[in-house]
Amino acid sequence: MSEAGNAVVWTQTAGNHAPDEVLLGFARALRAAGVPVTLDRSRAWLEAASLVDLGDRQATYWAGRATLCSCPDDLDRYDQVFEAWFLAKEGLPRQQPRTRQTELVSAPLPDDEQESGDGEGVDDAVQALASATEVLRHRDIAELSGAQKAILAAMFTALRPVSPRRRAHRRTPFRRGDVDAGRTLRQTLRRMGEPADIAWRRRRTRPRRVVMLVDVSGSMSKYADALLRLAHRYVVAGDRGAVEVFTTGTRLTRVTRALTHRDPERALAAAGNAVPDWAGGTRLGENLKAFNDRWGQRGMARGAVVVVFSDGWERGDPALLAEQMARLHRMAHRVVWVNPHRGKAGYQPVQSGVLAALPHVDDFVAGHSLATFHELTEVISRA
Repeated sequence: MSEAGNAVVWTQTAGNHAPDEVLLGFARALRAAGVPVTLDRSRAWLEAASLVDLGDRQATYWAGRATLCSCPDDLDRYDQVFEAWFLAKEGLPRQQPRTRQTELVSAPLPDDEQESGDGEGVDDAVQALASATEVLRHRDIAELSGAQKAILAAMFTALRPVSPRRRAHRRTPFRRGDVDAGRTLRQTLRRMGEPADIAWRRRRTRPRRVVMLVDVSGSMSKYADALLRLAHRYVVAGDRGAVEVFTTGTRLTRVTRALTHRDPERALAAAGNAVPDWAGGTRLGENLKAFNDRWGQRGMARGAVVVVFSDGWERGDPALLAEQMARLHRMAHRVVWVNPHRGKAGYQPVQSGVLAALPHVDDFVAGHSLATFHELTEVISRA
């Protein structure tokens, strides 16, 4: 930055850090806090900062907000990081002493009151923010505070689910594979019988349907919001019609259409309005029978990857659940059961619903944190 290089980013940062270092460090801190700051936005931020007086806090604030924020959900985190980064009472945020490490981990951003240490600069602050974010990824969602859940919700944008693929019947030209005799012959005829290059073809691939059944009963209420956010990521990232989402409780509700909103908050609000039995009882067997009768056997579950999110607390007859799970397993390509207690120390599958379902499940995985959701996306993509 030609002009910004000679400017001072307020008195607390002058003399210790170059302006470019401070500005890029702020962009990295935003990214660590969950704001999707891309390389293009960082470049735009530097260009905007070069056009304003960096001694003017308000001008710098609006330059960053206009270039680094992409949606209304980013504004609160932007304000928090801006205050911690530029307005700390003793200069740039520093990593807290080891005696206060537990407090740092539990907070989404460093405190404004941290002490400055010799030799610690922008990289230390970024590492502290990244460490807190990484810890948050592994925390049990049921144990998070409201503020931490808000930051975790923004971190869902980092999920890039990939739909599993299946081989189609039709073939397409390719650089290797099987000989395409018809196309090779036509190329030879166009050359008046002269030998032509051999044409090859292979089987096409198509996205395999993913069906998600999300338990929203009382025992799963602490995880329901995060599970629907995960389902929303699949709906908006997948091909049209490749993902179907249902909620299960005392009844079965199809919420796919509600989750097609690009804005996750609007999508979850629409899904919440569509679900009449939020935080109610659990009738997995009856709901699975309703799904199999109305949708599954008519083609929705045939050859699909069916993902059931539930802790297995069944109020109905476990024998009915076992019967419907066996029926579902015969139709589906693969059945994945996601239990939020699966990854916790000392967990044993003793619930009647889990015991009834496990013989008909291909993958039994954990689902209590954002890190386990990343692992789940790998399981589904490989199915």
